[in-house]
Amino acid sequence: MSKKHVTVMRGGISSEREVSLASGSNIIEALQEAGYQVSDLIVNDDLECVIQFLKEKRPDVVFNALHGRFGEDGAIQGVLEWMNIPYTHGGVCSSAIAMNKQMTRILLIDAGLPVATGKVIPIKALASQDPLPVPYVVKPIEEGSSVGVYIITEEDENLRQQKREDIVKEWHFGDNALIEQFIPGKELTICVMQDKALTITDISSGTHHFYDYTSKYTAGESKHILPAQIHPKAFQEAMNYAQQAHKILGCYPVSRTDFRYDNTNETPEKPGKLYILEINTQPGMTKTSLLPEQAAYCNISYPELCSWLVEHARCRI
Repeated sequence: MSKKHVTVMRGGISSEREVSLASGSNIIEALQEAGYQVSDLIVNDDLECVIQFLKEKRPDVVFNALHGRFGEDGAIQGVLEWMNIPYTHGGVCSSAIAMNKQMTRILLIDAGLPVATGKVIPIKALASQDPLPVPYVVKPIEEGSSVGVYIITEEDENLRQQKREDIVKEWHFGDNALIEQFIPGKELTICVMQDKALTITDISSGTHHFYDYTSKYTAGESKHILPAQIHPKAFQEAMNYAQQAHKILGCYPVSRTDFRYDNTNETPEKPGKLYILEINTQPGMTKTSLLPEQAAYCNISYPELCSWLVEHARCRI
């Protein structure tokens, strides 16, 4: 019996197009190695062409390797639901919620999970004053891969004023921004497959203040330590939080939850404090990505991971 025909959908029209193209190329190679019939769909801004391609190819499954807006925010998921084509990763609802940091915060806070102090403000208001005590972080509400993230650390008021004004001038991520307290310490991430957390990766971003776009997708710009060497109580707590977040947002079958771990006052008796930053329903699949790395740690090869995602593809309607 021949294996399924899988269309790998990659590219897209978000700021993460190049990452998606790279992820998709790796996925195509892995699925072909695993014996699947694979067709390559590079997505641009012509939705009619996407639909026509899928009608002609009639794949059994779409492997959604798109990133960012219109790729992992529920938009393309709705199109695939309409066409009744099973697809990988999150559904319409979980994708839309996870992409929206404001909505994610609301659900996590309601469930009693830890997030940093924060609020949403009109981006223009940032130019006139600090919305939170320094240091704080300015984030787009609906972007991925740390695109458009700024950290305000300047103690000098004049320097801070100039930076805020520069951010407002450069801003192209909508009318509002999420402002959060900056949490010192470690950057951690946990991938969940089928409700089970894999392990914790401690990410060191070298000369970067945080795990930004360059750190994520440039070889050698970040160092990954797994399993993370943190307080054992914090380790188990973080694993539990990731599993809870996965369920609260209705993620399926995979997700990645990113944390900051403030270990400033950690002692052998007392762990540091964890804060959830965001939840990703479509973790990256490049060669430097965290999900393939954690899967490999659990003895799941890259082709096996891609095959697992295909075999768990579904429509929700």
